[in-house]
Amino acid sequence: MEKLNFFRLLINRIYYFFFVERFSKKLIFDFPKNIYRWDLIQFLIDKHKFQNYLEIGCDKDQSFSRIKINNKVGVDPISGGTIRTSSNNFFIKNKDTFDIIFIDGLHHYHQVLKDINNSLNILNNNGFILVHDCLPRTLAQQAVPRYRGSWQGDVWKAIVELRTIKNLDIITCKIDFGVAIIRKKKNQNPLEIDCVNFSKLKFKNYYYNHEKLMNIVDYKKTLETL
Repeated sequence: MEKLNFFRLLINRIYYFFFVERFSKKLIFDFPKNIYRWDLIQFLIDKHKFQNYLEIGCDKDQSFSRIKINNKVGVDPISGGTIRTSSNNFFIKNKDTFDIIFIDGLHHYHQVLKDINNSLNILNNNGFILVHDCLPRTLAQQAVPRYRGSWQGDVWKAIVELRTIKNLDIITCKIDFGVAIIRKKKNQNPLEIDCVNFSKLKFKNYYYNHEKLMNIVDYKKTLETL
């Protein structure tokens, strides 16, 4: 969890307002109550009889402590999990593979993309990668640099970029601030978008096109397709 400094957040807000983007419209996501990311993770573990679980970004073990599986590894540089290091260092040293990987680390586009690509390299056949915080509701919730307490970062930009790849199939489950589900298989709904630099995508574009960009699926249908 990032340490928040009031003055730094204020400076970031001013910077974002003048130099990045201004947009006031807000999205409303009807996330189901009492269904969380760990429920989806456990469903996949139980259904597919998975044995090995990796979590990137554990914070206070909100998810990690709830997962029931034979072997689980949690990576966080500050707290929680089982390994105290950055995700970058973990992937450099790691020799293991995993059936299911949950990514909830630094919520910056470049780092999320790096974590996903590194995870793909150690994902077992027919495995899943899940990514948290993919459906921000406001400009402020996704702004990088961060300027508010409740924050999801620009994780969504990494998902949009990866949805253009032919051999990755991705949906975003509409629960718990958005959980993207990534599988190494033929892309069933490839995204066509005219974009050279995905880090420069604007929240305004996401606001008007989020259903298409994120391939959003409700929880019931998600369970039926997995």
